[in-house]
Amino acid sequence: MSSIESRELKAAYERIGQRLASQANMDLATMRDIYESLHTATAEPERVCYAEVDAGGVSALWCQPIESATDRVLVYTHGGGYMVGSMHMHRKLAGHIARAAGAFALVLDFRRAPESPFPAQLDDVEAAYRWLLERGVAAEHIALVGDSGGGGLCTTAVLRLRDRGLPLPAAVMAISPWYDMQLRGESLDSNAEYDAGVQRPVLEQMRAALLGTAIEPTEPLVNPLHADLTGFPPVLLQVGDQETLLDDATRFAERARNHGVDITLQVAVGMQHDFQLMAGRAVEADEAIDEIGAWLRHRLGLRIASTTG
Repeated sequence: MSSIESRELKAAYERIGQRLASQANMDLATMRDIYESLHTATAEPERVCYAEVDAGGVSALWCQPIESATDRVLVYTHGGGYMVGSMHMHRKLAGHIARAAGAFALVLDFRRAPESPFPAQLDDVEAAYRWLLERGVAAEHIALVGDSGGGGLCTTAVLRLRDRGLPLPAAVMAISPWYDMQLRGESLDSNAEYDAGVQRPVLEQMRAALLGTAIEPTEPLVNPLHADLTGFPPVLLQVGDQETLLDDATRFAERARNHGVDITLQVAVGMQHDFQLMAGRAVEADEAIDEIGAWLRHRLGLRIASTTG
């Protein structure tokens, strides 16, 4: 059974759902404000400093844990289905992960749909990645990290970087990733009664905003379940077994293994979508972030040590 603290995340999702349902034809700005309230689920990480920066034309936020390696960087792409969420909403989660990994995190405030449809988000990740390379950060010292829609983005960004002939990052870490733009995962329906945060109608709305009618949902740069993953860097996926997006992670893991990718899939029992948002409050979130940190340290060539708390 999940902890009382982790169950509070489900209650927070339910409150958001009630607010969205209470107002027909809600404007986008209000919807974004409502989702932004999820930042309160995450405790402020200790001994982490923040600084806003222009990362190659992309607004971003440095999360700088004290006593961390300054030459290792996690490029963090936030969740929100490419439509809501921001670097501010996810800065605390990114700070916890950065502290656990002993590295800096660069949280991107990439452009969102519908104002900026696909591939604006990929363009922003590529621009920030090039900016890091130009500043002397080695590709093998960079990991791409993201959650939900940002988990999909940090994964497909590798395909874009490969297509551009750029050196690939050392690793990819995705939390509760949204991969399947076709929405064909069985768990979308089988877990619908358990997942309080992500439902098919919401994904359909976000997909329409991102892709419009011009982009097919099978496009590999937005749906990696259709991608050639040959040469992909090591991948860590974390997902809850109560999530509607569970099958997105399991199907990607199977495809990655078939392409010879070093992939680790961790399925947390009794957990909701993005349960790591409860970092600093729920034991399940803190344990998951400890595992993320140890895995990233290994991939980035850093000493293994647990630093969350």
